[in-house]
Amino acid sequence: MSLEVTDLSIARGGVRVLEGVSFTLAPGQALVLRGPNGIGKTTLLRTVAGLQPPVGGTVRAEPESLVYAGHADGIKATLSVSENLSFWAQVFGKSDISPALEAFDLTPLADRAAGMLSAGQKRRLGLARLLVTGRPVWVLDEPTVSLDREAVAMFAEVVGTHLAGGGSALLATHIDLGIDGAEVLDVAPFRARATEVDDFDEAFL
Repeated sequence: MSLEVTDLSIARGGVRVLEGVSFTLAPGQALVLRGPNGIGKTTLLRTVAGLQPPVGGTVRAEPESLVYAGHADGIKATLSVSENLSFWAQVFGKSDISPALEAFDLTPLADRAAGMLSAGQKRRLGLARLLVTGRPVWVLDEPTVSLDREAVAMFAEVVGTHLAGGGSALLATHIDLGIDGAEVLDVAPFRARATEVDDFDEAFL
C-alpha cells in the first residue's frame, strides 16, 4: 500500500470544502484529481501531504514515504542549480544529484544561480527536487505551471519512469500528461453540503 485515504473531510479557512473522499493509490499508479477551480483540490493535496489536519477521516501511508510539490518552486535564488539540488539531497539523506539534473535537462545550467533562471527553468529545478528525495509517493499540485510543451513532455517521462520503478503519483492538473494507466478522480461529487441553519438565532451561536 502506498497511500489510503478514507472518508476524508477537509476545510479551507474553517469552512468545509470536500467531504467523504476515499481512494487508494497503489505502487505504480497515478491518480489525477479533476474538478472546477476553487473546489478544494489544493486543500485536499495539502491535507494528504500532512501540511494541514483533516476535519475527519484518515490518511494512511508509510512513514516518510510522501513528498509534496506545490505552487512554490522551493529554491534559493542565490544558490546555483546544483547547490539547490545538493541542499535538498542532503535534507533527505541522499547525495547523487546527477539523475535529477539529467532528467530535467539542467546539466548545462548546473552552475547558474537559480535567481537567474527563467520561470520555466525554475519550475524544472523545483520539480527536479522530487528525484533527490528518494520518496515513493509524489503529491503534486499543478506541476506543469510555467512549463512549455517540451518541458511538459519531459516531466511526463519522469513521472512514467517513477511509476515504472514502483513509485506512485497523486496530482492535480488541467492538462492530459499522457501517462499510461493514469486514473482520474473527479472531486466534484465530494463537494461539502452547505450548513443548514434551522433557527435564525443559531446563526449567531
